Amino acid sequence: MPNRKLQFKLVTTAMLTLGLSLCHWATAQEAHFVSKKIADGLYVLQGEGGFTGGNIAISVGEDGVVMIDDSMPPFLDKLKKAIADIAGKPVDFLINTHVHGDHTGNNAAFGKGSTHIVAHKNLRERLKTMKIDDKPTPASALPVITFDSEINFHLNAGEIQVRHVAHAHTDGDAVIYFKDLNVLHTGDVLFNGLFPYVDLDNGGTVNGYIAAQKNLYEHTDAQTIVIPGHGPIGTREDLKASYTMLEEIQALVKKLVDEGKSEDEIVELNPLKAYHDKWNWGFITTERMTRTLYKDLTTK
Repeated sequence: MPNRKLQFKLVTTAMLTLGLSLCHWATAQEAHFVSKKIADGLYVLQGEGGFTGGNIAISVGEDGVVMIDDSMPPFLDKLKKAIADIAGKPVDFLINTHVHGDHTGNNAAFGKGSTHIVAHKNLRERLKTMKIDDKPTPASALPVITFDSEINFHLNAGEIQVRHVAHAHTDGDAVIYFKDLNVLHTGDVLFNGLFPYVDLDNGGTVNGYIAAQKNLYEHTDAQTIVIPGHGPIGTREDLKASYTMLEEIQALVKKLVDEGKSEDEIVELNPLKAYHDKWNWGFITTERMTRTLYKDLTTK
C-alpha cells in the first residue's frame, strides 16, 4: 500500500481547487500509479512517489471497462498504460465522483474517444462554467450521461450502483457501489485517516458530509471494501471514525462560535489540537479544518 504521507506531501492549496491549471504543477516524472486487484475484475490505481489525484477504480469484464475518476493531464500517458496493463482495451464508461480537477482532469482526453462520461447533473453544470487556462471547458470533457439521484449499470456480471449524496464534499458527489463484489468507492466523501476537504464554495457542507458518511456506514457491512477518494483502502469502520471525529470537532468549534468568538480567535485557541497528530495533513491542516468549520457554522 502506498504510504499516505508520501502520497500527499506534495499537495498544495491549488491541487484540489476547480482550476485544472494545477496539472502543470504536478511532478509527473516522479509519480506513478500502483495497481492493486481488490476483487474479481476490479482494480484500484493509487499514486506512489507523488500526488497523482484521487484513487481510481477500474472494472474489467466481458461487457467492457468502467473507470471511476481519471487523475490529471500530466499523468494521462501513465494512466493509459496502467489501464492497458489491466484491461487491454479502452474505457467504455468513465464515472466522475465530483468536479475537482484531480478527479476529472483527463475527461477531455477520454471524452474525445469512445468513452462515455457519467456524472451527477450538478457536476456537468459546474464543469460548463469552469475555465482551463482562461478557455471554456471543452465539450469533450463534459458528461454525456447525467443523473439526479441514482443510476445503475448492469455490466461485467454484476450491478454497479451510482448514487448521489447531497451537499457533502460538493453538491455533485457520486458514490459507487459494486453490489456483487461488496466494494464501495466513496469519492471524496471519505479522506481516509485525514481531515476532509469540505468544499463550501461548491455546495459542500459539514452536516451533509457527516450525513453522507453515516448513510454509507449504514448501507455497508463488516466485509465491505471501501475505496476512499484519498488515503488507503479501508472498511466501513473508517467511515465511522471519520464522521465521529467530524461530529466531535464540529461541536468544539460550535461552542466557541456560540460564545461569540471570531474566526481568528477560535484558530488561536486551537480547539482541534487533540486531533492534530492523527488527522492533520498537508492540504487540510488543523487550522484550515478549523476555519472550514467556522465558515460552515456561520454561513446562512
